[in-house]
Amino acid sequence: MRALELENLSVYYGPVRGVEDVTLHVEDGEIVALLGANGAGKSTLLKAISGITASKSGTIRYFGDDFAKTSAHRRVMGGLVHVPEGRRIFTALTVAENLELGLYGTKVKRTERVDRLAEILEMFPILREHFKRLAGMLSGGEQQVLAIARGMMSNPRILMIDEPSLGLDPQKVDVVYDLLEAVAATGTTVLLVEQNVNLALEIATRAYVLQQGSVVLSGESSALAADTRLSAAYLGAEVDGKAR
Repeated sequence: MRALELENLSVYYGPVRGVEDVTLHVEDGEIVALLGANGAGKSTLLKAISGITASKSGTIRYFGDDFAKTSAHRRVMGGLVHVPEGRRIFTALTVAENLELGLYGTKVKRTERVDRLAEILEMFPILREHFKRLAGMLSGGEQQVLAIARGMMSNPRILMIDEPSLGLDPQKVDVVYDLLEAVAATGTTVLLVEQNVNLALEIATRAYVLQQGSVVLSGESSALAADTRLSAAYLGAEVDGKAR
């Protein structure tokens, strides 16, 4: 079953193109990566899917339902969760309070919240150690773990995460990526934006490569890893005549 399907999706900021005519799909339970250099349109695409940014045209289908005109908060209520670039945690609040905010505006009942919190702390045990600590006192890697855990509090059907390795040392990156695989193992579909190609292709089933707002390559991760056109896309070279 297709968890997410975009057809000819375009986003513009006034006269400036963010993404144009993007068509892609994500199967239920998959990890799919969106790759591309800075400014390729990856973050814009996630914002359009989550409803933060309005699309100019095209279709967004979420488990078969048309989400193109659905408000952002209703998308969250439906199980579509976006962990933005830069983590965006509340540094003046505790880890516990940040996790509680992950339930804001969701359908998780009050009687279920204690059980959900226990499940999340089991999945992310490092947060149990810092439960009452201010989030701003955590390391960058710990803050990224908290951002992912906060997103998982609402038990999403799709978790979209933007640049989880950004600014982290290699050891912390490994921890974060192990957790993303653990998230997928729960049955949660993952749509991952990442500049680190090797990292993303290691855990993703498939990937799409964006250049100047358009998809220029797509396929199985193993095939893309061996495709010389992938590096060309990052260097701004023309790929099959689709990018300038």
